[in-house]
Amino acid sequence: MAGNSTLKARMAEAGFTQTELAEAVNAILQADGHAGTVGDRTVRNWLTGRTRWPHRRQRVALEAVFNCPVTELGFAPRREVSRPAPSEASVLRRRFISTSAHMAMAHAAGTAQSVRPRVGSGDVQRLLSKFAVIVASDHRYGGKLTIEAQAAALAGEALTLQERGNASQRVRAALYACAASFTSSAMWAAIDGRRFDAAQRHFARAASLAAMSGEPTIQFRIWSHAGSLYRHLGRPADALAANDVARRATLTRRDPMFASLGHARHAAIHGLRGDSRAVRQLLGNAQDALQRADSGESRPVWMNAFYDQAELESLAVAAYLALGSYEDAEAHAHRSLALLKPAMQRSRAITTARLAQAQLGQGEVERAVATAMSIPTEPSGQHPRIITMLGEFDTGLRVAAPSSQAARTWNQYFREM
Repeated sequence: MAGNSTLKARMAEAGFTQTELAEAVNAILQADGHAGTVGDRTVRNWLTGRTRWPHRRQRVALEAVFNCPVTELGFAPRREVSRPAPSEASVLRRRFISTSAHMAMAHAAGTAQSVRPRVGSGDVQRLLSKFAVIVASDHRYGGKLTIEAQAAALAGEALTLQERGNASQRVRAALYACAASFTSSAMWAAIDGRRFDAAQRHFARAASLAAMSGEPTIQFRIWSHAGSLYRHLGRPADALAANDVARRATLTRRDPMFASLGHARHAAIHGLRGDSRAVRQLLGNAQDALQRADSGESRPVWMNAFYDQAELESLAVAAYLALGSYEDAEAHAHRSLALLKPAMQRSRAITTARLAQAQLGQGEVERAVATAMSIPTEPSGQHPRIITMLGEFDTGLRVAAPSSQAARTWNQYFREM
């Protein structure tokens, strides 16, 4: 029985394992109100060719995941089978990726005359518990389409509760804040995965949801993410403007932790502008604010999970690399790596890749190659940002020392990754 090599190749391109593809398809099915029953065996049957034509809903979900007709994924009907109109998958994808409020309203359509269930703080806590799992997965893998899918689906779940249940004004505001926060996580996963068009769509949706919530912490997060998005797009003026919205939030005056993050991300943006004075001043401000922050203060799970001294050092690495201050970049990279929590696998890989670039910038070719080759190929090495950074390292090495033994060693290693 011939296997589905096309699907296997598309999964490898997107960085999906069998489990992750099953999770992505289930997230889309659940976002559209259906049971998510796809498992490892289902995906294995697709790959081996045992299942040559998945069920209709699975086909539509696969088209939404990969953004192409299912026939371009190696599937073909045994006989002429009516399939959904070409627009159906694209409609589902738009609905799913943007976590449209229309989705939630559709779920409620048949229940307008029935008794509306009561939605309370317990429902909000349940959503936040699911969100904590997504945050943990993001720190391990980062950038995966599955993480973007799960976060967007969870936002849809929050909006469904908003539409279908009776709730106090406080709970309604909390649900909007949840939906905004989850959409912001989908935005960050898209940024991390270099899917910038999707990230900008998530940003627009998250910003409107945050405004309805009135929650300052999520508004800070969304605009801070927007600053990072524009920085990755090479648009420093827009990045500064977006990050300034976050830095001007009253929250930053109340909690130095948020002020510190705003300063550190501003420093990374000024690195792109070549402003070394601003970089040093902002990093100093970030350090001062972090030292004033009360570690016992209650903060959102996403803030507690990632921002600390190690992340500040990592942003300093990005700023100094952009400036070409390679010695400073290396020093901050070593400090970040020494402080990173064990679970922060993606952050460790990113900082290690930056360390290799800093060493290469100082002409330490052998050390740089050894550092770059120390990044685990699973799962970090398949991360879209890591692939891009190692590609930039490869280009720099070809310029700096194209005929060295270290370059030959790296070339063989990089081609076989």
